[in-house]
Amino acid sequence: MKATIERATLLKSLSHVQSVVERRNTIPILSNVLIEASADGAIKLMATDLDLQIVESISAQVEQAGATTISAHTLFDIARKLPEGSQVLLHAAEGKMLIQAGRARFNLSTLPRDDFPVIAEGDLPTSFELPAETLKQIIDKTRFAISTEETRYYLNGIYFHVSDEGQPVLKAAATDGHRLARVTVPRPDGADGMPGIIIPRKCIGELRKLLDEVEGSVAVSLSASKIRFGLGSAILTSKLIDGTFPDYSRVIPTGNDKLLKIDPRSFEEGVDRVATIATEKTRAVKMALDRDKITLSVTSPENGTAAEEVSGAFQGEGFEIGFNARYLLDILGQIDSDLVELHLADAAAPTLIRENDRSPALYVLMPMRV
Repeated sequence: MKATIERATLLKSLSHVQSVVERRNTIPILSNVLIEASADGAIKLMATDLDLQIVESISAQVEQAGATTISAHTLFDIARKLPEGSQVLLHAAEGKMLIQAGRARFNLSTLPRDDFPVIAEGDLPTSFELPAETLKQIIDKTRFAISTEETRYYLNGIYFHVSDEGQPVLKAAATDGHRLARVTVPRPDGADGMPGIIIPRKCIGELRKLLDEVEGSVAVSLSASKIRFGLGSAILTSKLIDGTFPDYSRVIPTGNDKLLKIDPRSFEEGVDRVATIATEKTRAVKMALDRDKITLSVTSPENGTAAEEVSGAFQGEGFEIGFNARYLLDILGQIDSDLVELHLADAAAPTLIRENDRSPALYVLMPMRV
């Protein structure tokens, strides 16, 4: 294999591909990127961790078609340090690859392409397109609630499913048992009858990075066990989490009759300030609700106390409730409007948080004892 590629093109593509590769691998070939040059002037770069696979196509001057695999992180680091604007020659033969740019030459070991594992997609019966901006919004407003607890593996991703509520919709939800985030968007053509799927956290992270460079729509194809995203020059394929996502609709409160309307920025800043003295054990921030003011306070046995008043419109009888400050800040960080609604019941019941009743995103937060 012999090809010449512009350094910027190679670097951009490698930055996408190498991030799928795990730093520590017991199987040496999984540390490598597959480089496949075809006679028509295209190079395919592929990386996998056996659960997630990315393929990116870039244009190059190909003198000799062929394929080999080489350490992904090493090649990325080399490409990063090569002079800007340089042309990079890749020449693979007899178990070695020569990488040359300007006066720099590297000779690296390769592994045969036949050993490189490829995820077999099988049949992907459901196909539809989603605008890249919609997919970004779904991910940004839900992924902070994905559980990191490995024992509850079925919560380690975002759950996508379709439903009919007066009109056909696609819903995405994530929860870790303490908070829930859900986004509802109009159902795209072709998504009817799709199975409920859980997309793993790592796939979500890689997908979000790639979405920044996609304009227009993303082609989505899926089955009950695999999903594929077509993102311009890149194709991301992932296995799905094999588990059952809990019926989260049961925890979304419908009868919370106490309503607090508040400016999310001043609320967020107030929570952030009083939480400065909170320790890991006492992450709780207490909210005392009154007609026209909310008093936020934190009591820490080690550090002392902090309190701040924030103005807000509250309907209902005054009471006190506590929340994990970090979880509350995560949710408030997703609110784009200048008003947020908190629908409360009592100090022990889950609280519903949203911009308004037309907002596509909805959050549920469990209170803490304070």
